[in-house]
Amino acid sequence: MSQNRGRFELATCDELLVSASTPRVKVHQMAIPISLALDLRGQGSRSEAPPPPPPPRPFLTMSASRFIKCVTVGDGAVGKTCLLISYTSNTFPTDYVPTVFDNFSANVVVNGSTVNLGLWDTAGQEDYNRLRPLSYRGADVFILAFSLISKASYENVSKKWIPELKHYAPGVPIVLVGTKLDLRDDKQFFIDHPGAVPISTAQGEELRKLIGAPAYIECSSKTQQNVKGVFDAAIRVVLQPPKQKKKKSKAQKACSIL
Repeated sequence: MSQNRGRFELATCDELLVSASTPRVKVHQMAIPISLALDLRGQGSRSEAPPPPPPPRPFLTMSASRFIKCVTVGDGAVGKTCLLISYTSNTFPTDYVPTVFDNFSANVVVNGSTVNLGLWDTAGQEDYNRLRPLSYRGADVFILAFSLISKASYENVSKKWIPELKHYAPGVPIVLVGTKLDLRDDKQFFIDHPGAVPISTAQGEELRKLIGAPAYIECSSKTQQNVKGVFDAAIRVVLQPPKQKKKKSKAQKACSIL
């Protein structure tokens, strides 16, 4: 795998308005082979090692590059920017700087073909509620993040973020992500932060079912555990969307007694 590393630059509000019509894209060339055959549900903190890839499907072996726009959303300070930095540069930032808006792209190799993955970072603070939806236009998939050590961010997934995404981007698939996995098992952290409440894998899976997300993954940007799996899942739900269950009609449900 080869990777040209770049650095993040936070945009001002004025730049954000310009970016709405002409996105500011930073290109980080990456060659990340992934498999499209994994079950997306219940991954939690398990190993990322994929099974042998299936025979490539015709639409995945085309030489033309496909663009996928992936937007990260979630409460402020849950680790959205850290997740993107960890994925693209294999580093973990130690200073917290609230994001206004940022976007860049990475080329990912999928079964021999190239996918251009556009990654858009957004601010979760309420101050940007009117500006943030500008980045939702044209999104192919959302990464909806909450912190595994913050009950408030967990609850806001269904209270705030799902209503917002359904309003501005109905029908776009969502990958639910629990961040800061390393801290959930850190006993000293909860001693130092008595008000923090850990979110279990079962709770995350329950939330996934509630919001109808095709995938739920727990990760740590600091240790890079499952970080790659987050973006592999985002690509998979776009290239191989889960089949929708057909609702039975009333006629089919009716029971005839002869």
